[in-house]
Amino acid sequence: MSERPYVLLSCAASIDGYIDDATSQRLLLSNDEDFDRVDEVRASCDAILVGANTIRRDNPRLLVRAEARRKDRVSRGLPESPIKVTLTAGGDLRPDAKFFIAGDVEKIVYCGSAAAEECRKRLGEVATVEGVGEPIDLKTVLSDLAARGVRRLMVEGGGTIHTQFLTAGLADELQLVIAPFFVGDSAAPRFVGDGEFRHGPSDRMSLAEVRPIGDVILARYLLKRS
Repeated sequence: MSERPYVLLSCAASIDGYIDDATSQRLLLSNDEDFDRVDEVRASCDAILVGANTIRRDNPRLLVRAEARRKDRVSRGLPESPIKVTLTAGGDLRPDAKFFIAGDVEKIVYCGSAAAEECRKRLGEVATVEGVGEPIDLKTVLSDLAARGVRRLMVEGGGTIHTQFLTAGLADELQLVIAPFFVGDSAAPRFVGDGEFRHGPSDRMSLAEVRPIGDVILARYLLKRS
């Protein structure tokens, strides 16, 4: 068993690097063809991870949509959709969020150790809750997922989570979709925030694929494992 899963970061962003706008409505950055591609990638993974803010803001289901892909997973002895994973410092999540109630799949909440007891009171009936350091230690999260049999982890954001994985050198692949428009609002969330990234100008990522998908572009990069 690997000491940690293969970590794939997936994100869609505007040309100027935003993953949403500053309104209360969700900004659609991609198209139906790319949504289907993302569904295929989800079906190929053992677990999907998003941050708590993504759950609060977008209320995602994080399930494999295509029936044929769900049936294929079941035929291979897997649940219809991958394990759902989230990170939260204090456990401020609603137990009736779609993340918890949608899909007969395992849900895992990793939280700060100081908040673990309170988090279990709030979410223990709908998810497995694990305290993993103060602040949350991503290496401990990945080691625990590996021990649970997760070999391939898909990280779907948001920006804080992507920044943490990239600055920690814990990402193996980046799938970045570029939408053909600008957001132009510094109050909106970006793909990543400030940080000391391993892959700067002197250590460039390896470009594995570029593909047009309708009116968006997929750029797939491979990163060197720490």
